[in-house]
Amino acid sequence: MKILTSLEVNKVFRRLTSNAFIAVFSLALVSLSTHVYTSNTDSPANQSTLIEKQPALGTKQPVSSTKQFAVGAERYSKYLPLLAGKRVSLVVNQSALVSSHSALPSSTVEPEERESSNSLATQKNKIKTSQRNQHLLDALLQRSVNVVSIMSPEHGFRGDKGAGEKVDSNIDAKTGLPIHSLYGATKKPTPDMLEGIDVIVFDIQDVGVRFYTYLSTLHYVLEAAFARNIDVIVLDRPNPNGRYVDGPVLQSEFSSFIGMHPIPVLHGMTLGELAQMVVGEQWLDIDVSSYDNAKLTVVPVQDYQRTEHYSLPVAPSPNLPNDLSIRLYPTLCFFEGTDVSIGRGTDFPFQLIGHPFVEFGKTKIPVNANSAAPHPKHENTLLNAHVFTHATPINSESLGLKPAIQEYSPIDGLDIAKLIDAYSRFSAYNKMLSASGGTEETFFTRPDFFDKLAGTDALRFQIQTGKTPAEIRQSWQKELDKFREKRKAYLLYQDTD
Repeated sequence: MKILTSLEVNKVFRRLTSNAFIAVFSLALVSLSTHVYTSNTDSPANQSTLIEKQPALGTKQPVSSTKQFAVGAERYSKYLPLLAGKRVSLVVNQSALVSSHSALPSSTVEPEERESSNSLATQKNKIKTSQRNQHLLDALLQRSVNVVSIMSPEHGFRGDKGAGEKVDSNIDAKTGLPIHSLYGATKKPTPDMLEGIDVIVFDIQDVGVRFYTYLSTLHYVLEAAFARNIDVIVLDRPNPNGRYVDGPVLQSEFSSFIGMHPIPVLHGMTLGELAQMVVGEQWLDIDVSSYDNAKLTVVPVQDYQRTEHYSLPVAPSPNLPNDLSIRLYPTLCFFEGTDVSIGRGTDFPFQLIGHPFVEFGKTKIPVNANSAAPHPKHENTLLNAHVFTHATPINSESLGLKPAIQEYSPIDGLDIAKLIDAYSRFSAYNKMLSASGGTEETFFTRPDFFDKLAGTDALRFQIQTGKTPAEIRQSWQKELDKFREKRKAYLLYQDTD
């Protein structure tokens, strides 16, 4: 019989007693030979600063720009004529929102025809989501557009499904329209789904990171539509991480649904721009002749430039509840391939990093299954967490005792140093365990998944061999420069370079 060391006994004891603690804390006109069109060229808006406080998305948000822009969906005069007399399918989720004042059928003036107001009162009147926004589906039905079906991506039509959770096809209770899942039995629209469809309208908010799966859904929608001669209209929305172009460019052998294209982790493009690139570079798995049989139209955001801050009016997915989580997502998502928690199953998803035994901070955070994370990493344990500045609990009332949140500097773009530091913490912890005969903790618990996130296995090997952040970044530059040059033909908004 094996005799446990005192350190192993202590480790087992902590696993067994964690439940007791839980109970206490109870996404320029470009005309291409492949039939890519944009509705017009827009002028940029004034640059604004980052918002420091991070309330939950969908609640009252701070004003970050003195000039109001209109998302593509709100520019009805640019795309409604393309829908007249057509049978339309919408690829949307809860983020396909339009301002209520611009969604009324009686309104004869489109948002882009109004003068921009610098009045603070005017800005504040546009903020409250529940009163000032409505879903695109409702707005189009009010305009007598013949919407015949809905297709929904990962997280579902309502955006309430957890990451990787299967989404079933259904019927919309409000309209009676069929909802076809693109994250269940298939991730690509089937011939049956597209039967009788003339036009597909795509309107989903992206967060500007390659492994966020809405881009892959857009790819498959374009692929299926062009193969069947169905036109696609992409109603563009801002990229909240549009200031950054960073990270390794995906290598083809690491292609998957969380990365299908030779672009960097942070590409600095909107889904409308990427749609043009996917079609223009002929990345779709279709016959070359099929590119001439259908048309892609992108309706740009008016008065927008990619360097300005954009606070999303609604959470794009369950575990990105606020601006801070979206800002941290490009870096923290890499931890999904490791044993480090990024807060799924806590009140701070994508706002912390932690582990039950390896210490990342002094804050104790309980992990429990919830609707956004049915099977979270380290479920029913207590994390030693590093919680980031301005972290905001998504459901503070669920905590009998609110954790004491400590101050840490937030991340801008992609911070490789955070990954290196975490790997070092595991190494130091394991060295201590090894000296006493204890069982070591594995950092890269899902190495294949980590490599898919990175789009290469080089990053993992660089971390393991002790490369510095500067050395790792330098290894990306040649491919990043090539990408920046290639993407110029597809940009709709002022470049950041």
